[in-house]
Amino acid sequence: MAEYSVLIGGKAGEGINTAGLSIAGLFSRLGYRTYMYFDYPSLIRGGHNFAIVRAADRTIGAHRTRVDVLLAFDQNSIDNHRQRLHDGTTVVYDASQVVRGEGYGLPLDDIVKEENAPPITKNSAMIGALARVAGIGREVLEDVLRATVPEKHLEANLRVAGRGYDAVERVFTVEPLDAPALPVLTGNEVAGLGLVHGGLDSYVAYPMTPSSSLLHFLANRAEDLAIRVIHPENEIGVILMALGLAYAGEKTAIGTSGGGFCLMTEGLSLAGMSEIPVTIVMGQRPGPSTGIPTYTAQTDLHFVLNAGQGEFPRLVVAPGDLEETYAWSSAALMLSWRYQVPAIVLTDKTLAEGAYSFDTGAIIPPPDHEPVLWDGAGEYRRYVQTEDGVSPLAFPGREGAIVKASSYAHDEAGFTTEDPTEARELQEKLLRKGESLKEELATYPAVMTYGARDAGMTIACWGSQKWACIEAAEEFGARVVQPLVLSPFPARQWKEAMIGAGKVACVENNATGQLARLLRQHGFDPGRPVLKYDGRPFAVDELEARLAEVFA
Repeated sequence: MAEYSVLIGGKAGEGINTAGLSIAGLFSRLGYRTYMYFDYPSLIRGGHNFAIVRAADRTIGAHRTRVDVLLAFDQNSIDNHRQRLHDGTTVVYDASQVVRGEGYGLPLDDIVKEENAPPITKNSAMIGALARVAGIGREVLEDVLRATVPEKHLEANLRVAGRGYDAVERVFTVEPLDAPALPVLTGNEVAGLGLVHGGLDSYVAYPMTPSSSLLHFLANRAEDLAIRVIHPENEIGVILMALGLAYAGEKTAIGTSGGGFCLMTEGLSLAGMSEIPVTIVMGQRPGPSTGIPTYTAQTDLHFVLNAGQGEFPRLVVAPGDLEETYAWSSAALMLSWRYQVPAIVLTDKTLAEGAYSFDTGAIIPPPDHEPVLWDGAGEYRRYVQTEDGVSPLAFPGREGAIVKASSYAHDEAGFTTEDPTEARELQEKLLRKGESLKEELATYPAVMTYGARDAGMTIACWGSQKWACIEAAEEFGARVVQPLVLSPFPARQWKEAMIGAGKVACVENNATGQLARLLRQHGFDPGRPVLKYDGRPFAVDELEARLAEVFA
């Protein structure tokens, strides 16, 4: 496999994330498939930010430890990453800031001063230097900058990029591939597009990393996407406003992280009892409490599966890449409305803020679904008993319909009841609805498999660890099994996928093995745990070393 890895590092506020995306765009323009991991502390200025951009001639979705080019804006960017360097690594650094560097030193302060350009354009000098080191033509560099830099700043960036390009020499050559250039998007951006495809009318959120950029993305494009975007005062307001919008007939989604979801749990129960649809994009990060707010984890699975008092059905899905994120964000919204249940799209910082090549041709599109609506015949009863547990919807203002919504146990019309027979029938209706959802999901690709069935070694994983596991599996000739639906759990599909599993490793970004616990609850052996819980995702080579202990 032809591949290249580039690390760019500096302080918060120096545009490292934006520069990383431009580097990904540079490789994408040449036909490469890219992935960018972005690492940053919870600071507005200072600290140490870095992005690792990996490009390959096939689909990837994880980084490796070693890098081929290091672009360093400060001394920390060299000192903190010496273990990533190898004999062939090229280092380009800002000679204005780095006092101990080997490689190409660029006097970036002088360059931007001489070009009468703002300091942020130093990024373009570094990208220009990278292009020359990698043997990428100046015209490709300029095309990428023209596509990413606002018009009013373009000329300054082109001049500074040219200075960086001319200051170094070609070290290797990135050959163009005979493959189309794919757009590079983040998981949050694609989740937003998937929700819109599913029929989104309104998005409501309070900012919380790693879901904040989903709010920003949809807010910036609300007019073009013909949606309403609302930023209430807190997370309690978010879910209650979303339920109010849905009660009025608006297909609504919300976004948050673990701490915000804590505040939403009573509203989640209200959605369960009142049978008001709501879709929640829940981006995980390390806890408890504030935890490590700008890093990643897979620690909220059982919280999401069991949140809210009482017993009511819910849909929980955990996509592992952009194509799955698009399909299942769309499906979650549609299924939430079809079955009038809360739906939760469980992501994490790695997927939500990571940038990937987005191949729309690889999307497995979900079936289109419309909600079950009242036909206007007879007296409208909001919670009428039906065979599948789903009562037809009507919305306020519909002629002939009094539309009630209740947090109390209620009868078919929505009036509060404490009658034991009616209470039992209501609970059975909710559970019957969950069974109907489960039956439908049996027709979906709820469990994905990669590799040969007779491999004799299997890696179980979920969410964003998918691509690290797929690459690591190739090292051992192992198979990967990945559940996309976590509630209602697709036990039959999982059982079929695990036939002939052999030795099993269960890879997760948490300390307690939460997928493993879920598998045990359903009677399956999860194998040996391979866990990482330092706030960072697995690098492919790191995971290979850990799996060697299991498969030896």
